[in-house]
Amino acid sequence: MSSELKIGIVTKEWPPQVYGGAGVHVVQLTQALRNLQGLAVEVHCFGGARSDGAFGYETPIEFASANPALQAIATDFAIANNLANVDLVHSHTWYANMAGHTASLLYGIPHIVSAHSLEPLRPWKADQLGGGYQISSWAEKTAYESAAAIISVSDGMRADVLAAYPSVDPTKVHTIRNGVDVTKFAPNADASVLAKYGITGRYATFVGRITRQKGLAHLLRAWKSVPSEYGLVLCAGSPDEEGIGAEVAELIADLQKTRKNIWWIKDMLVHQELTAVLTQADLFLCPSIYEPLGIVNLEAMGCQTAVLASRVGGIPEVVEHLKTGELVDYSSDHGKFEGDLSEAITRLMSDPHLLTQYGISGRERATTHFGWDAVAQATIALYRSVLR
Repeated sequence: MSSELKIGIVTKEWPPQVYGGAGVHVVQLTQALRNLQGLAVEVHCFGGARSDGAFGYETPIEFASANPALQAIATDFAIANNLANVDLVHSHTWYANMAGHTASLLYGIPHIVSAHSLEPLRPWKADQLGGGYQISSWAEKTAYESAAAIISVSDGMRADVLAAYPSVDPTKVHTIRNGVDVTKFAPNADASVLAKYGITGRYATFVGRITRQKGLAHLLRAWKSVPSEYGLVLCAGSPDEEGIGAEVAELIADLQKTRKNIWWIKDMLVHQELTAVLTQADLFLCPSIYEPLGIVNLEAMGCQTAVLASRVGGIPEVVEHLKTGELVDYSSDHGKFEGDLSEAITRLMSDPHLLTQYGISGRERATTHFGWDAVAQATIALYRSVLR
């Protein structure tokens, strides 16, 4: 083996089709790895041909009308066919896991999986995929149980992996937390962005896909009890199934009947607009019911904004309670969870000085503990360990 490693990164998401935290992670990790000596990184992604050097794959034409899970597996086989010349394959999310697993079998190369989420902990995916949820669950389980190593993005996620897949050897599961680029996610006081969207006054903000996982419906119900002087900016689109999309739209419309300061931005904001909205918010809200780490919290912290989040998954490893923000316990008693959210939002929004202090501490924590250079170094060390 030459001293230069050739790595094949396999991902569903790649620019311009990045819509979630896993996609953000892959882009940032790839950039950081490419800054290291002795490494060549190929990217194999879904979504058709790219002009940036990545190898993009369309869904095979025979599967154009198939269940989305079947489409993913068919695309994975096409990708695996082109991974013969790499030393190691690293896949991200179940969509890409079967490409890595198949290439490992075909070419005798190690397969590393990054655990961004787990199918057994997302039963609502059955609403989106139907019988395909059984396929996605099988693909993930098969890949995890045979992977050379699994990277968990938090200690909470590591515990979830071992609980969901008890036959996985614990020594194969390594925590390497997500990072954030604090040069890109930095305070941005451009008021013209708020003017463009008609945003006025003090506000809290939510950024995320419309999916049950992100807890947006809980936040919207909680907001009914928040004083009307506080605004809410929702950067939320791409519902992953019709039911949650309709529920969220109805809840937003209901709030807008009596409040003029509820803004819903459905399209993904360009980066400079996103950082402006995050920076000028008094409070960032992350009411997730499941969150392996929550990159979006790191992005808000990079923009020096206080965070209020649910105490689930890896979030407590990012948001330091009573230092960079606060945490609310998630409860299956939804009325209690929503009541606790309302109380915390109202109390925090009434204390701008405290929010400023949380924001300053949050940026400091993001800068000190979540730099991408350290993530890349830990990742390449893992690559070399499984190739020994």
